[in-house]
Formats: sequence, C-alpha cells, structure tokens
Amino acid sequence: MAGVWVFRNGVVRLIENPANEEQSTVRRKVLLHTPTNEVITSYASLERKLIGLGWERYYEEPDLLQFHKRSSIDLISLPKEFSRFKSMHMYDIVVKNREAFKVVDMAA
Repeated sequence: MAGVWVFRNGVVRLIENPANEEQSTVRRKVLLHTPTNEVITSYASLERKLIGLGWERYYEEPDLLQFHKRSSIDLISLPKEFSRFKSMHMYDIVVKNREAFKVVDMAA
C-alpha cells in the first residue's frame, strides 16, 4: 500500500496519490542516472542505460519488463506500464546498480 496517511477532522485516511491533493507539499521521487545526470522518463531510456551496464532483457513474462545480469543472481522486475513505475521499483534498480542510479526528490 503506497501513499500518505493523513489525519483530518478526526479521521485517518490513505491518500494514494498525494500529488493530486490540492494542499499537498509532497515531493515526487524520480530515478536519476548519475553518470549523465539524466532523469529517467521512459522505459526506453531506462532499458538503454541498463543494457549499457550489462543487463539483458527477458521477454518470458508478458505483464512485466524483466532484466537479468549474467554475472549475478539479480533480477529487476518492473510493471509493463511506465505510469505504474513507483519508488519501490526505483530503489530496486538503485540497490542493484549503486554506481549508476539514485532516487531523488523532484518538486511535485
């Protein structure tokens, strides 16, 4: 369950997309390719960067984009639609590619 818990008028509720709330000051997370200082804005861009780092694309699962590195047991699994690409996916990429990516806050 991703989002922000808000307490208002004695009621606690989960706001799944806080950027859409009118009084939100939450910052959006983005994936940054550190060697080029480029914000990843599409899977095409991300795929080029990962392939350059030695990752190979798997095509077996139709609902996911998957990448594997032959030199490790790591597997990166991402939702098929970039609009469903969340911070947990970004951190997974960062953990497996510390020298090439980081997650940063971008003003919403």
